[in-house]
Amino acid sequence: MKYDFDTPIDRRNTNSLKWDIAENELPMWVADMDFKAAPEIQEAIQKRAAHGVFGYSIIPDDWHKAYAGWWQRRHSFTIQNDWLVFCTGVVPAISSVVRKLTTPAEKVLIQTPVYNIFFNSILNNGRQVLESSLKYSDGQYEIDFEDLERKLSDPQTSLMILCNPHNPVGKIWDKETLQRIGELCWEHHVVVISDEIHCDLTDPGMEYIPFASVSEKCRENSITCIAPTKAFNLAGMQTAAVMIPNSSLRHKVWRALNTDEVAEPNAFAVDAAIAAFTEGEAWLDELRKYIFENKKWAVAFMHERIPNVRVLPSNATYLLWLDCSSLAGSALEIASYIRKKTGLYLSEGSQYGRTGENFLRMNIACPRSTLEDGMQRLYEGIVSYEETGKL
Repeated sequence: MKYDFDTPIDRRNTNSLKWDIAENELPMWVADMDFKAAPEIQEAIQKRAAHGVFGYSIIPDDWHKAYAGWWQRRHSFTIQNDWLVFCTGVVPAISSVVRKLTTPAEKVLIQTPVYNIFFNSILNNGRQVLESSLKYSDGQYEIDFEDLERKLSDPQTSLMILCNPHNPVGKIWDKETLQRIGELCWEHHVVVISDEIHCDLTDPGMEYIPFASVSEKCRENSITCIAPTKAFNLAGMQTAAVMIPNSSLRHKVWRALNTDEVAEPNAFAVDAAIAAFTEGEAWLDELRKYIFENKKWAVAFMHERIPNVRVLPSNATYLLWLDCSSLAGSALEIASYIRKKTGLYLSEGSQYGRTGENFLRMNIACPRSTLEDGMQRLYEGIVSYEETGKL
């Protein structure tokens, strides 16, 4: 491989949210990779830093072209430049849209278990969370369309947040599923926010489908949040985009982002995104292969050493969704015990919705040696938990 993903990077004492933990602990929770950014991106940032002047920044045409070129090459979807609006992050964008397109006490639908910050974007703004839980059977998740339609038809439901691909279950929604969602939302006058931040982190040979590409109804009734931050490990750069084909809807979103003051880039946000989407392709392809091999190794380890914890099959993200329903106690209790006993820090599933209470989420975007350490700690923690049955 041209790029090095094996060498561990010491992230302690760097003001890292993930690594601001006790010395003996190993964090495998938040969706933040333990790899350096692509050298091409580092070079672009260093070049910008060397200039030495960091005044107010604008959004140049090259930024639009970088996004549009990437989605055309990688996802066969044509994005017109004027569809794109800069934003400091996907979560700020979602929160702004919730405030702009809904009124207090209205309902925003999410499909649980799902990214926990969706709850914050809804509840913190005085709206109601409406959960349409995914159907779970034999290690697979599907949409409960009967439940979804019933809840979309509620006159108080005005917005749906779609996770595509789905975090934490790693599901890539197929075209037929997305089209059916689009038809229902159109019929019931519910606007769709499609969070597609994980779209470039699919297994080799697997492709995601942009929601807006599926049909005219999906395109005209949707707001898509995209960014290089998850795939290229650039969350701290605060750089993202909102893609809205419908001009009337786009104006509302543009006003929302500017009203909330989250539509202006910092001095490095534009250069980092352009470098990622114009020079980062080879790095990303190697990264995806590395994460895929990590996933295969982790699944094999779990099958052999921890067979009573089920790893759900997935085709996207670098997150493992672990079914602990065969163990006594909730995932919250299990995660707390494992961290106390071994230092392994995982995400407990109830924060992703009530249907996640028997699950753990594990981030495997790390060097293989770190993964092996984490898996050994998981094994020791589960064995000890089963022996004691309590904290």
